[in-house]
Amino acid sequence: MVKTPERIWEEADLPARRLAGLALNPSTPQDVLLRLLADGPAAVRMVLCRDRVLPDAVVDAVIEHPDTYTRSFFARNPHVDPAQRVRLIDDPEWFVRAHLADGPRMPFQVRPEPLPDEALVHMIRTYGNDELSGSFYRQISDELLRTMHTHQDAKVRRWGVGAWEWLPADARAALLADPDVGVRDGALLRTRNEDPAWVESALPAKPCHARTGILCNRPLTRAVVDSVLTTPAGENERVMIACNPSLPADVVALLASDPDPDVREHIAYRADLGPAERRALAVDPDPKVRLAVSVHPALSEAERAAIDYEVPMDCGFRHRPAPSVPRDPESVRRDALSAHPVLRRRAAGVHSLPPDLVARLADDEDLGVRVTLAQNHPDAPAALLLRSFLEYTGPERSHLATRPNFPTAQLAAFADHEDPEVRVLAARDPETVPAVVERLTRDPDPAVRAAAGRHPNLPRPRLTELLDDEELAHPAAANPALDVAEIRRLARTLVDPAGSSADTLT
Repeated sequence: MVKTPERIWEEADLPARRLAGLALNPSTPQDVLLRLLADGPAAVRMVLCRDRVLPDAVVDAVIEHPDTYTRSFFARNPHVDPAQRVRLIDDPEWFVRAHLADGPRMPFQVRPEPLPDEALVHMIRTYGNDELSGSFYRQISDELLRTMHTHQDAKVRRWGVGAWEWLPADARAALLADPDVGVRDGALLRTRNEDPAWVESALPAKPCHARTGILCNRPLTRAVVDSVLTTPAGENERVMIACNPSLPADVVALLASDPDPDVREHIAYRADLGPAERRALAVDPDPKVRLAVSVHPALSEAERAAIDYEVPMDCGFRHRPAPSVPRDPESVRRDALSAHPVLRRRAAGVHSLPPDLVARLADDEDLGVRVTLAQNHPDAPAALLLRSFLEYTGPERSHLATRPNFPTAQLAAFADHEDPEVRVLAARDPETVPAVVERLTRDPDPAVRAAAGRHPNLPRPRLTELLDDEELAHPAAANPALDVAEIRRLARTLVDPAGSSADTLT
């Protein structure tokens, strides 16, 4: 029977969840971890191998564990060094290798750490296409991707074609003349995708994902553009071509006065928008259009200020992975110093923003600027992170609390906050007094209760009580205040999980 991680956890009983808490407890001795690995039920092995850093001896035992799914949990562990996960590179089971190639399931669009270059090359040379069909590409370093096209192995060069946009003309020519037919075909497809006539021949006649992708991104012939303007195959096709880089200048001017404000909005963002169109769109009746043209790179600060634009505050300010090609530092600085909040937000999302601009934008008057900086910059100050968490309630708010500099001191002051996401911060403060911690284990919010159950200041009687609580046994067993004798006593309740190794995972 195929079981997802969610189902494995749902089916775990109280003793199993308590043992899974011990598997997470930093005070659990290595020999107990080894026993949990050897004899624990599926839920315990899942938590142990997937959700924490492990001592070297436990890693050794995981690599040699007889259960396929136990090893696959470790293959997707986002907490361990990639050099440890990659020890499963030649695992005898396809299932484990495929999970290693697919990589950890990272939250908030965070990119996992790349696997070692030599390991990636080995996987490309020895794994089947089905094993490399998931998110394998996210574990390839940019440095390796840029050099794959010269590798001696044709399988690696095929992946190197993926860096086509970065490659100089001589490197592209070499790939088109490569002795391997797979490399040549991949390179030829890239050149065809740059040929408007070929793109026209490949354009699906009916609305579909492929047609949308072509209309938005591929170079279009005039015939295709005219067909969209006169007899579109589906809805919103004028919006699709409005952002296409190959759109002719006269069509850009035509669509700048389109009756559909969505079309005009997309046109307003184009860098090749002419002066007359910019002036017209600057007074457009639709506020989305005026906002779009107000950030046009050709405008001066005075011209931006003359536009009656409104900056939205109801959009999400999220973490965004750093682009493969970094932005020009001078354009980033111009955006950071602009009076326009949207441009400052763009600058705030740059991971490599220099310290002087970090300090400037950390005190920005715009919430979006501050939160975007906090979500993305690796050196976002602690004060900014906390302020952003308190003020921002939109998507991915919880990511802020995972940032490296998020503070722990003086968070006990939030124990009575009306927002449960803020109250839970009190459980991160090592100085939160025992009485408050105990009270938080009875909080109306389950996340607050669980966090308090792991706090080392939780009074011992309450901690003992929670070890038998259906809901909170798991976090209580992970509490580092448990002494080793108690941990060993709880571990002795381990029973033989008959048949658990047959559980399967997708």
